[in-house]
Amino acid sequence: MLWVKAFHIVFVASWFAGLFYLPRIFVNLAMVPPESVAERERLLLMARKLLRFMTLLMWPALALGLVLWLVYGIGGMPPTPWMLGKLVAVVLAIGYHHGCAKHLRDFESGVASHSHVWYRWFNEAPVLLLVAAVVLVVVKPS
Repeated sequence: MLWVKAFHIVFVASWFAGLFYLPRIFVNLAMVPPESVAERERLLLMARKLLRFMTLLMWPALALGLVLWLVYGIGGMPPTPWMLGKLVAVVLAIGYHHGCAKHLRDFESGVASHSHVWYRWFNEAPVLLLVAAVVLVVVKPS
């Protein structure tokens, strides 16, 4: 079980690193002047590659988390209150991931309408989700 837990933590940390960084690329994209086509294309390429890599990291993180819960019983069955809270944080993180993909599509199609300041605030959500998940797992409030 410790190997599964260790790799779960590695994949979650790696996935969240992408969730932290991709919106920073959006901040930069929102600040690119219209005439800077090369800069925009370079940032879009970076964002596409990062999203692809993040998605590849998300799946083992989720699968290993399910193994810990459903096979090893961490979090109980039925789920304990802290586990329910963690599951909510996980669902919100998946939704945020998909939201990032939508924002990238908006940038690619030229319909992104948010300012760089909006994306700076958008970038704070995964920090809150990670803090919530870690606190719930470590403290296990009832």
